Amino acid sequence: QVQLVESGGGLVQAGGSLRLSCAASGRAFSSYVMAWFRQAPGKERESVAAINWSGGNTYYSDSLKGRFTISRDNAKNTVYLQMNSLKLEDTAVYYCAANTKGTITLLTFPSQYDCWGQGTQVTVSS
Repeated sequence: QVQLVESGGGLVQAGGSLRLSCAASGRAFSSYVMAWFRQAPGKERESVAAINWSGGNTYYSDSLKGRFTISRDNAKNTVYLQMNSLKLEDTAVYYCAANTKGTITLLTFPSQYDCWGQGTQVTVSS
C-alpha cells in the first residue's frame, strides 16, 4: 500500500510562504486521489486541497483558494502544497492523505481517505 511522508513544515512569519511536500511510494498510486488536510488544536480536521494524481483535477477550500496551490511532480512521485500569504489562522498540523480505492471524485472528508502521513507542523507568527 502507498506510504506517505510529509516535509517542509516550520515556523514562518505572517505573510510569508512555505512549500510542503508529500512523497508517495507504493503500487498503482499514480491514479490515487490525494489531498492535504489540516488540524488545529481543539478543532476537527478540515480539508485544504485535493488532486487527482494522474488527471490533474484540483479542489480547494473556498477560504484558501488563491493562497494555496496543490500540485504534483510525477517523476518524483510527490505532491506539493504551496502556501503563500500565510495567516495566523493557518497554524495547524498539515497531513497528506491518499484514497487507494480507485475513486475518481475529489474527496473532502477525512473518513474517505485510507492512507495518511504523519503530519508536519506549520506555525505562523506575528
